[in-house]
Amino acid sequence: MPDISYREVLRGILCCSKTAVLRLVYEEGLQMKLTDLEQFNRIMIQCHDNPDADTIASGYGLYCYFRSKGRAVRLVYSGRNQIQKSNLKLMVEKLELPVEYISTRQAAALEPQELLITVDCQYGAGNVTKLAAERIATIDHHQVETEITEWSEIRPELGSCSTLVWKLLAEEGFEIDGQSGLGTALYYGLYSDTNQFSELHNPLDMDMIDALPVDNGLITLFRNSNISLKELEIAGIALIRYSYNDDYEFAVIKSQPCDPNILGLISDFLLQVDAVKTCVVFNEADDGYKFSVRSCIREVNASELAAYLAEDMGSGGGHYEKAGGFISLRRYEEKFPTMHTEGYFNNRMTEYFDSFQVIYAENYDVDISSMKPYLKRKIPVGYVKAEEILPVGTPITVRTLEGDIDLTVEENLYIMIGIKGEIYPNRREKFMESYRTIEQSYNELETLGVTEYVPTIKNRENGKNLLLTDYAKVCIPTGEVHIYAKPLEKGVKIFTAWDKSKYMLGRPGDYLAVRCDDPHDIYVVERDLFLKSYDEMQL
Repeated sequence: MPDISYREVLRGILCCSKTAVLRLVYEEGLQMKLTDLEQFNRIMIQCHDNPDADTIASGYGLYCYFRSKGRAVRLVYSGRNQIQKSNLKLMVEKLELPVEYISTRQAAALEPQELLITVDCQYGAGNVTKLAAERIATIDHHQVETEITEWSEIRPELGSCSTLVWKLLAEEGFEIDGQSGLGTALYYGLYSDTNQFSELHNPLDMDMIDALPVDNGLITLFRNSNISLKELEIAGIALIRYSYNDDYEFAVIKSQPCDPNILGLISDFLLQVDAVKTCVVFNEADDGYKFSVRSCIREVNASELAAYLAEDMGSGGGHYEKAGGFISLRRYEEKFPTMHTEGYFNNRMTEYFDSFQVIYAENYDVDISSMKPYLKRKIPVGYVKAEEILPVGTPITVRTLEGDIDLTVEENLYIMIGIKGEIYPNRREKFMESYRTIEQSYNELETLGVTEYVPTIKNRENGKNLLLTDYAKVCIPTGEVHIYAKPLEKGVKIFTAWDKSKYMLGRPGDYLAVRCDDPHDIYVVERDLFLKSYDEMQL
């Protein structure tokens, strides 16, 4: 692979370069590349049994790549049943996808494959028929369930396997535009696996949405053929079998096995009940539990709640109001061998609401008697004066690894980039009081570390993306602004003075902070970041 920085790579993709190479840096392990698999001439790509749009789309992406390299390649799936869902039949037909069905009898008689690639699944897992193979590769976005093969690329932080395949293709400079229907297929794979994009929680998923060529007419056709009469019956039965918590006004429903999108449909309907403020709907699959989360109150971020429900057992995330996730059956049974899932979700929801205090900074009086005074260290950080990038009044989205921040460009708006790449807004008056600017580009900082994702600014008026770090300059804390702070013993959600619609989440061990000169400027600093950024003052 060429020696190219992540920023240069991402800049190329954001500028719609068709030959840009995308390389993400992970803290552990080496990344598999598609070129590693080009040594094989006969390749079979296997989707999981009872395939969904994501496994078909990601398999098709690999099929297109290896076909372009002159390899003899097949795209297959097996299991007891052929594809039945109307939207999947339409997807295969309209996009002319070369996916083949292999019956269980045919699968048993197959000669060992030179290379078998399982996509959106893992060889030996319960949701995929085991085909004979000399060598095996795995490309998946679920938690590790089986023994890792020699060639494996498993990224559970991504919303779909389609995103992972898009990333692998981008790394090789593969031209998606030249492949019939591939952009639409990958887009629909992510759309379906994230409950119509309501469960997106990784910026790379969102980058793929922005980059793909898509036939929106076909997406509309697929979307409107998504529910069968049987699934309508499943939704109706689920809605009359709910459990409800009066204290915290949440509901929990277990559904019969169904397409993940049906869970979202049930959740959306349930949230229309006046007494229900948050809800979770789940069902059981072969390898675990899929769940959908909804919230209609600002005190509960559905994405954060989904991650809480799946903690240490799977993954969860999405948007503020809509989210979802997956819990591994194996990991669940290891932690809760005797607990029914209805009991788990009800108990976990109650634990969630018991775990935090809500603070509305504008009206909250902090008791500083139990807090210590601190001074911010003079460590260089980045800043961007928003009006120097885009005109005042422009609606923007700042995309970070932690999530999207929606802002409007104002004359006094400064966007700060912290020492760990974290993003937070600031106002000119407080910026000038707290920082001294220096004539240096942020990208020239010697202390700049490698981050998993470089924050971008999206102009919501024209959809154009800009790398925030390309415009950032350097500033240094003056050391003249003092704060009071203390470590948290219980979680908090703070609605800050600058954002009354979304909260800052603080976990036990993080620090609650308040500026000495403004008792309502209350915020949370993550523990490791606080210890790197502040020194206790000796009185």
